[in-house]
Amino acid sequence: MDMSLFVSIQAFCSDIENQFSRLDILIHNAAYFSHGEDYRLSTDNIEITFATNVVGPFLMTNLLLRHLRKSNDARVLNASSNIIKYFFSPNKKIDFNNLQGITDKSYNHSVYKAYRNLKMAFLMLTFRMAEVYKDFGIKINSLQINGAKMSKETLKKFKPGWRVIAHIQNLFFPKPEFMAQNYFDICTEETFKSTMGKQFNHKKEIMQPGPGKPTFKDIWGTVYYPVYATCPKVQEKVWTLCLNLTNDYLKNSEIPDNKQINLK
Repeated sequence: MDMSLFVSIQAFCSDIENQFSRLDILIHNAAYFSHGEDYRLSTDNIEITFATNVVGPFLMTNLLLRHLRKSNDARVLNASSNIIKYFFSPNKKIDFNNLQGITDKSYNHSVYKAYRNLKMAFLMLTFRMAEVYKDFGIKINSLQINGAKMSKETLKKFKPGWRVIAHIQNLFFPKPEFMAQNYFDICTEETFKSTMGKQFNHKKEIMQPGPGKPTFKDIWGTVYYPVYATCPKVQEKVWTLCLNLTNDYLKNSEIPDNKQINLK
């Protein structure tokens, strides 16, 4: 399945519905990240990283709502990242202007900047979706990832300059199994059965929105995430954007009626 391609997601979800009677756990860990790459649009005319990391998971979750609702303990976990720490700066905002083609002449594309924008958008979407689907009994949360040791195959995909940086980062990153265990625990342990709309750190602790004027310790620690993530207007903007981009694929979805916006 290609998480940037709506047709591919739809086909996958149809297969799941045909093969299984319900869905208990859904973990969104797919990501597209290619340092130094030029600006790219997906087949559905969305900037490729945003399509893969935000809109794709949004569409998949909604297409699988019926099966999630059949579970007695449905849990959805979204992969967040500590790259969102840049939004501790009051000057940092999500750029919504260049998601379907470059519209700003002054826009200078950077995969790194695009990635931190989408990770903040994904966290906001997590909070918004948790509120929308709480009456369905579906618990939606997010787990902040600080990095994981990359395989030799993955390292080869980096361009030479970025590959050196990736090798250095790899010296400090934990093995993938460490974070995978956190995924498993949050999605299965009784402790988190009623937890929804929260951001976890790598210690499985619930993080809090940061203070208005964070200290250096607040920014680099694992207790707080940027308060910007709690902004209702921007959360709604991300939600509405995802709805409108996936309109044609959500005609038969079970999104609560009062939460539908411009659906055909």
